Amino acid sequence: MSKETPRRSHGGRGGGFGPRGIGRPVEKAKDFKGTLKRLVAYMRPHSVGLIIVLIVTLLSTVFNILSPKIMGQATTILFEGMMDKMRGIPGAAIDFSAVGRILLNLAAVYIVATVFGYLQQIIMVNISQKTVFKMREDIGLKLAKLPLKYFDSVAHGDILSRATNDVDVVSQSLQQGITQIITSVISIIGVLIMMLTISPIMTLITMGMLPISALVSIFVAKRSQKFFAQQQRILGDLNGHVEEMFSGHTIIKAFGLEQDAIDEFVEINQGLYNNSWKAQFISGTLMPLIRFVGNIGYVAIAVAGGVFASRGMIKIGDIQAFIQYSRQFTQPITQMASMANVLQSTIAAAERVFELLDEKEEPADKLDSKLLENPRGEIRLENISFGYDADKTVIKNPDLDVKQGELVAIVGPTGAGKTTLVNLLMRFYDVNDGTITFDGTNIFDLKRGNLRTMFGMVLQDTWLFEGTIRDNIAYGRIGASDQEIEAAAKAAHVDHFIRTLPKGYDTILAEDASGISQGQRQLLTIARAILADPVVLILDEATSSVDTRTERLIQEAMNKLMEGRTSFVIAHRLSTILDADRILVINQGEIVEQGTHEELLIKEGFYAELYDSQFLSGLSEQVG
Repeated sequence: MSKETPRRSHGGRGGGFGPRGIGRPVEKAKDFKGTLKRLVAYMRPHSVGLIIVLIVTLLSTVFNILSPKIMGQATTILFEGMMDKMRGIPGAAIDFSAVGRILLNLAAVYIVATVFGYLQQIIMVNISQKTVFKMREDIGLKLAKLPLKYFDSVAHGDILSRATNDVDVVSQSLQQGITQIITSVISIIGVLIMMLTISPIMTLITMGMLPISALVSIFVAKRSQKFFAQQQRILGDLNGHVEEMFSGHTIIKAFGLEQDAIDEFVEINQGLYNNSWKAQFISGTLMPLIRFVGNIGYVAIAVAGGVFASRGMIKIGDIQAFIQYSRQFTQPITQMASMANVLQSTIAAAERVFELLDEKEEPADKLDSKLLENPRGEIRLENISFGYDADKTVIKNPDLDVKQGELVAIVGPTGAGKTTLVNLLMRFYDVNDGTITFDGTNIFDLKRGNLRTMFGMVLQDTWLFEGTIRDNIAYGRIGASDQEIEAAAKAAHVDHFIRTLPKGYDTILAEDASGISQGQRQLLTIARAILADPVVLILDEATSSVDTRTERLIQEAMNKLMEGRTSFVIAHRLSTILDADRILVINQGEIVEQGTHEELLIKEGFYAELYDSQFLSGLSEQVG
């Protein structure tokens, strides 16, 4: 069964990043707590692993926190030994054996901390990947259950963004964010305890620098935020412009508007440069200012430590350890500030994923749904009505009785409801009122999958996936033999073309099948439909954009395909359906006329007007 080509969405999502995430525009979740609970629920099956991560992170951080204190002991021994020598104390010497033991202990601490850190990363990567694997699995199952209405109403680019970009954001944040938050919290508590054991007064000096750093961060972030937000908007405009120019490059060249496209690109790019420069410049001042405040704090600590050491209140090694701790104390606080932004973005991304997972699915089949055996293809519509919106009816009470093997053409102006009627037959949408029967059985009483396998579609917008020509044709019937595939290709008049290719049926088509012509793509979809051997055919005339010879081949292939089958042809050019058993003329959702071509011309009604307008148009083109 052929499918419509996915629609493309223009625009893009971009963003600016300040130092450590400060100044970055953050998308906020509508329901932070609710989304966080659902995200935690996805991780609940890995509770044991998370507990292990917590333990090994705790141990790794604790061992890292101990290292400055141990290093300070070695410094104290070296300093005191040197001072005793300088004072001329008899037998004074540096106890290098003690220093050696301390250094060995320090090396052991570093090794143990590294091992625990490695274990933490390995376990957390495993947990995060299993979590997003389950999330992607749920998305895949959900997309298969969503009704056509959802895909018609939501931009395909948005669906793709939720299924890929947003899941990637969650994956990266789970992999790195959780361990960073745990490490930062433990580091802040542990370092604070160690500083208090060394000197409560110097600890107060260190704590006094934090409000100043916070005020500097807020001051810079407020001024850079507007530029980052503007940068994100302009980046989206730039992506949209590039995509538009790329997809329409033929038209641009045909009208000689290359310079206009370049000028517009330069204008948008200049705006992006101006905002990006300002955003990065302002946010770039943050770290130097933070370091400046930190250096003032280090000077204050050094002076206070020197005074305390001169009075014998503190050892020199403890001053060195304290300075290291003061540096370690500010780092996790900065990380926590950065992680607050990351967490907001993560929850917002997860919320978008959950919104997709919460979409209303196609109604489930009835428990007593039937499977039609030996279907004939007799279809009846009785007094049906349908509207995409409750207050707007699109299809209004048509009655129709189609016999087995009958060729029914559907004509009418754009927006009349032709495609909608076909969608109702296949239960892509369900009628609001009335009944549709297939071989006398209400389609609501049939399994939806069984019903759709009885239909084959050949649309104007051909859909071929990246893979071999053989696989693309076999998509119509999985498990078909090579002989059956080639027979279908011959019936569709495309076998000769395939064999002219270097690899024949094993030729790989690109994702958009750009290596072959529109007519050849159409013939391949017809071969796919022939192989599927459906009971009922739905043909959306696909010869309007091909040359006369290819049009004849496509028409012959379609005629071959329709032999002995009930067929619905959505006709755009009335000259192609002159031999239809019945022509339905639809206007504003109603069947205003029906009959053969000759019968409808005699009525001199709506169909006759359509035919005359096309006939006169075609005649004028020939004369011209």
